[in-house]
Amino acid sequence: MILITIKDIALKAGVSTAAVSRYFNNGYVSEDKRKAIKKVVDETGFLPSQHARTLRTRKTGLIGVILPRISSNSISKMVSGILKVTDREEYKILLANTLNEPERELEYLKIFNEKQVDGVILFGTILTDKHSEFISQMKIPIVVVGQNIKGVNSVYHDEYHVTYDLTKLLLSKGCKNMAYIGVTFKDKAVGLERYKGYRDALKDEGLEEFSKRKQLSGFDMMDGYNSMKKIIKNYPDVDGVVAATDTIGVGAIKYLEENNYDIPNQIMITGVGNSNLGNVTSPSLTTARYYFEESGVKAAEIIIKHIRNQKSAIEQVMIGYEILEKGSTVKS
Repeated sequence: MILITIKDIALKAGVSTAAVSRYFNNGYVSEDKRKAIKKVVDETGFLPSQHARTLRTRKTGLIGVILPRISSNSISKMVSGILKVTDREEYKILLANTLNEPERELEYLKIFNEKQVDGVILFGTILTDKHSEFISQMKIPIVVVGQNIKGVNSVYHDEYHVTYDLTKLLLSKGCKNMAYIGVTFKDKAVGLERYKGYRDALKDEGLEEFSKRKQLSGFDMMDGYNSMKKIIKNYPDVDGVVAATDTIGVGAIKYLEENNYDIPNQIMITGVGNSNLGNVTSPSLTTARYYFEESGVKAAEIIIKHIRNQKSAIEQVMIGYEILEKGSTVKS
């Protein structure tokens, strides 16, 4: 096996080793020299050592992506958006799945921060004081997706108004006895802000007492199923349910169907996320479409900008949504 070096490429192309180095690191090289180097590279199949490139540039060409669960429909779309940008900009990503465990997030942040990657995209769920403290001391750029963190690059959604508008939709359809299925308030976006939107929509209509009719759930479909069961037990007159996520909403629909409730004529339900699962239920689930892929694109663009220029200004971008009314709120 013959090993080809940068020096060999330079000799064959009739240029200096410095010109070859600039070629591989996207520096300035005249057009004639660039063509000569490319010709030799194509003929030899030469690839520069990633380790050598890292030593020269102090860059790895890697971006760490920390996410709570790989199986999530929304997260897979955001990762797809990230890949669109990283592929174009010739970066690779390392995925770290935390299984919804905040301590694992901290572990991966520490690992990535030791220059294993050039920057980090963190899908934020429950961000503790430890998270905030560590993020403030990180030596590499970071973007948080899904939570609006003061003083940190963030790409997040309008969690408050999405449930405000969905609650208003149910009220406009004649629902009078509302209930809410949400998740832990430790999750400030999906948990707290979405509940606040529901609560304030009722308050604005003089129905604040119904904001107490809530059930906190996990994120899985069976959590939604069991939470709907508790809602029916505690509030048998319920005629409208706002679920914090599509997965929870689909679980609620499953429980109601099994117990012969007529959706939407007896009970209307909404979710958030426009997941494929919500589209195949019968009836299909009224929901809000978030622009998940666009969120991933924006996060990747921000992190790469900060990797290339760490003096770039902090960016905090809120992504909008679209209400999609489907079968679970359209009476026959």
